[in-house]
Amino acid sequence: MYSSDVNGVDALAQAAKDLKSEISKIIIGQDDVVKAVLISLFSNGHSLLVGVPGLAKTLLISTIAEVLDLEFKRIQFTPDLMPSDITGTEILNDSRQFKFTKGPLFANIILADEINRTPPKTQSALLEAMQERVVTVAGQRYSLPKPFFVLATQNPIEQEGTYPLPEAQLDRFMFNIPLDYPSYEHELTVVKNTTSDNPTDLRNILNAEQIIYFQQLVRKIPIADNVLEYAVNLAVKTRPNTDRATDAVNKYISWGAGPRASQYLVLGAKCHAAVNGKYSPDIEDVKAIADYVLRHRIVRNYKAEAEGISESAIISGLL
Repeated sequence: MYSSDVNGVDALAQAAKDLKSEISKIIIGQDDVVKAVLISLFSNGHSLLVGVPGLAKTLLISTIAEVLDLEFKRIQFTPDLMPSDITGTEILNDSRQFKFTKGPLFANIILADEINRTPPKTQSALLEAMQERVVTVAGQRYSLPKPFFVLATQNPIEQEGTYPLPEAQLDRFMFNIPLDYPSYEHELTVVKNTTSDNPTDLRNILNAEQIIYFQQLVRKIPIADNVLEYAVNLAVKTRPNTDRATDAVNKYISWGAGPRASQYLVLGAKCHAAVNGKYSPDIEDVKAIADYVLRHRIVRNYKAEAEGISESAIISGLL
């Protein structure tokens, strides 16, 4: 697609820049969140967006889908949602043959809205799709389209009637991205833009073929041994009662990050470097994405909760 990998990285940096400027026509002031979502997309990982209602989580995801020339489906997760409602089901056609009817999972970008509102049975159907990029219905495996990217949202305050995501499912998300309230100035702009009748036209920046190319390119980016060792050491240090664990980890964490965290720290650092126009990641790139990768992979103990020590505080201590 490009004459060399160097040109490819330059094109990726330019594409990320174009995407951010296009998305900023609709999404005001969530630059770090947009950047994190794009990094996970180009790294071929899924993202979980966590924030209180009204912070434009759903709008952000639908806007990203619009600027990418990809098929987008939104699934509203509810307590009565069944696995077949998302994967699809076999129905009897006129000639008395069973025919598979595809569910909403068969798209490039899936918005799994309020993912923790659905029972574990349906969550596990999504888990297979996220990990294997296939769904199994009546013993038959069906491949999902490429690229396949799940963006899930979760509301951290209303826990009534929710089903917390199991650790195995959380581990399938490359990034856990927190959303915060906008600043006063950004909120003024948002309210001004959304209460007037000025339509905003978005243009397509990338198509499926280009995204798949960039996802493969990110894996080709070379990484120095010391940066690789730093990333793996960071993940290993989160495991309590092991050789490399720090005092704070032993004191506040009951369960640390697994090897998938090390893989995502390296992939995320490679992609973070590329979107910033660098041809190889350094330790700063690992640090830039470490919180997103680790915050949902470490489990605090009762002592950390009692003392109000957050996951992010423990991670910044490790950095």
